[in-house]
Amino acid sequence: MQYLLLLTYRPEDNTQEGTPEFDAEMKRWGELNEEMRQAGIWVGAAGLKPDATTTVRAPSGEPVVTDGPYAETKEVLFSFYVIDVEDLDAAIAWAEKTPAVKYGSVTIYPMDGLELT
Repeated sequence: MQYLLLLTYRPEDNTQEGTPEFDAEMKRWGELNEEMRQAGIWVGAAGLKPDATTTVRAPSGEPVVTDGPYAETKEVLFSFYVIDVEDLDAAIAWAEKTPAVKYGSVTIYPMDGLELT
């Protein structure tokens, strides 16, 4: 079963790029990525650019394009993983390994029909 792990953080709790804490954080992410690959569950992952978010809605048929996320929140969506594991319990176990659980959250979505081109 494939799962989408959506990673969020609170900007006020984020470590700053270029600091020793940030470098240590990136090392932990790299180790997790390698562990997922070695376990054979890695489907894909990507970082996101929260400052460049655009939302499109068309409630009356005419598109309305706005800058920013689709909902007001104190957390920022910053990355995601797609993993292929046996069940939700396994997805939760992998989510618990992410550094994001210490300063943000990981939301897990079961996926239905991932198509890659």
